[in-house]
Amino acid sequence: MTHNDVRHETGDTRGRFVIDLGDGSEAELTYSKAGTSRWIADHTGVPKAHEGQGLGSQLVKALIAAAKAEGVKIVPLCPYIKAWAKKHPEESAIFD
Repeated sequence: MTHNDVRHETGDTRGRFVIDLGDGSEAELTYSKAGTSRWIADHTGVPKAHEGQGLGSQLVKALIAAAKAEGVKIVPLCPYIKAWAKKHPEESAIFD
């Protein structure tokens, strides 16, 4: 099963990227906005039944694409995002 639809929900101070997993559960990545130049990525969650399918990575890639489009830097507080960033040095310029 593939999950290609990442939904970006954004508000004044917080946002999240969500993948509906079709069984009533969802994978999500949340962030808070720090002014107009930074998004603080604080949580990535994938239900245990859906781990190992690349969903976390898909969420991080959506975060990066949106941050680039908005011209903001990502501050990775979430351990998963920190680990992802270390494995993908080609994206280091987006992280602060």
